[in-house]
Amino acid sequence: MKAEVVEQKALRIPFQLSMEYEYALGAHAERFFGELRDHGRILGVRCPSCQRVYVPPRPVCGICFAETKEWVPVSDEGSLVGCTVVELPFIDPMTGEQRPVPYGFAMVRLDGADTAMYHFLEETDPKKIYVGQRVKAVFREQRTGSLLDIQHFRTLEEAR
Repeated sequence: MKAEVVEQKALRIPFQLSMEYEYALGAHAERFFGELRDHGRILGVRCPSCQRVYVPPRPVCGICFAETKEWVPVSDEGSLVGCTVVELPFIDPMTGEQRPVPYGFAMVRLDGADTAMYHFLEETDPKKIYVGQRVKAVFREQRTGSLLDIQHFRTLEEAR
């Protein structure tokens, strides 16, 4: 006996779902953010095999896949490895509010680190920022244990 296939149009109901959620950071992120909050200092982890220092830290080296366990302090100063000024308004996914424009945004490689992290720049004039420029982290007075404990990076050099 052959089964008959009956096609039906799926019933669809338009609905927008809003959910609040929390998730565990994991040991590496917990220590990284705890140091930012409690001491205003930035830590990375060193790979025991290739000696690469990751900031933000990660539990496994992305190059040689070794487990990272050695915590090392890195500087709050570094260099821009990529930068831009954003002028398009949008809802910031970290706050749920519209981000004021313009704002500077960059990839910053801190002294002592082999990786770069994304963060905001104080400078909003694209003519005054450039790859290779030196910057310094500006920490918030009231810190909560997030990457936003670094308010932004300010430039240490004038534009070329």
